[in-house]
Amino acid sequence: MKHFKLTQVLFAGTAAALLASQAHALDGDDMLKKLGAAYAAYGSQITYDSATTDDTTVVAKGVKLKVENTEKPVEVPLGDVTFSDVEEADDGGYYAGNVAFQNVDLSKDGSHVTAKDIQIDGLSIPGTPSTDSIDGMILYESAHTGPVTVEQDGKRVFQMDKTETNVTVADDSSSIAFDTSLSGIWADLSDVKDPKAQETINKLGLTNINGNVVTKGSWTSATGKIDITEFSVDARDLGKINLLLSMSGYTPQLMKAMQDATKAAAANPDKKAGDTALGMTMMGLLQQLSFNSASIRFDDASITKRLLDYFGKEQGVTGEQFAQSLKGMVPIMMAQLNVPDLQNQVSAAVTKFLDDPKNIEVKAAPAGPVAAPMIMGAAMGAPQTLPQVLGVSVNANQ
Repeated sequence: MKHFKLTQVLFAGTAAALLASQAHALDGDDMLKKLGAAYAAYGSQITYDSATTDDTTVVAKGVKLKVENTEKPVEVPLGDVTFSDVEEADDGGYYAGNVAFQNVDLSKDGSHVTAKDIQIDGLSIPGTPSTDSIDGMILYESAHTGPVTVEQDGKRVFQMDKTETNVTVADDSSSIAFDTSLSGIWADLSDVKDPKAQETINKLGLTNINGNVVTKGSWTSATGKIDITEFSVDARDLGKINLLLSMSGYTPQLMKAMQDATKAAAANPDKKAGDTALGMTMMGLLQQLSFNSASIRFDDASITKRLLDYFGKEQGVTGEQFAQSLKGMVPIMMAQLNVPDLQNQVSAAVTKFLDDPKNIEVKAAPAGPVAAPMIMGAAMGAPQTLPQVLGVSVNANQ
């Protein structure tokens, strides 16, 4: 009798545990619904044909992403998407440890595109989507793609080994840091349609381009400050261009206002009136931005000499002689801008660079943030004052 009662207790406990497990089972459709709501906040739409849930894995079939904040909405078929290690968050949202996409293999009009090993790690889906704070945004910790190839009429014209993106949210959710790298980029320019352009490419040794692209930066929600600390394109045997930029005022509220203005313009049956209204609205919204600093730098890797030799030969002179003519032309061209200080800097920097091509850099570093209306006013009323307003300087071989 005691044995029977113990069995009953064990059975009841097991049943209760099973019922509790069923009550808290993962709801794949709810997760996808909230994923769609999060994307909708940014003017996009996620749809899917069906979803199956197995423990902590959700497989969505026939997924499509529709981007609506454009003049002509674009729909991207994503196929079947697998969400692994999914768990429900405290705010009613979801966290997926990994999101895996099907390999891409598309062919159209002689073009063939493939992409492999596409995945996202650490996807956070908010319970209540919002563009007002980082906590209400859809975020991920890292993203990756493997080899990407493009073929045209059976000939490979582009390939990339991989892409990597990392996103880090501050502990207090006040800012986001990010970095992206595109590695092993290769492009074939040996079959350009324009004969003259192809001739130029061949003479400059640009039939094959190899390089990498790197982007690094951060964004602070409250102030809308964006710091691009690196945006570089490094091409082997050509050179490296690196852009730095810092600006403030790009807040979540500004982003939302810009999205709303774009939606309103797209919904206007009178396209011309919609575009005009959008332009006026954007001009007003952009006045909330402030410029902090910027720079663009070029580090030469032999392309400068090849360009001088090529254009010199076109004019019947040597590369050195063509460089000398450029040195004489720069002060004349700069004089038309009526900015004597900058004219002297540019002339000196260009001369130094052409004599020994290493690097050349243009910086804009004002003493303090400059509001967008001040920049616009200077550009329209007194363009010759812009270099002083923005603190522009030019240097070479630094």
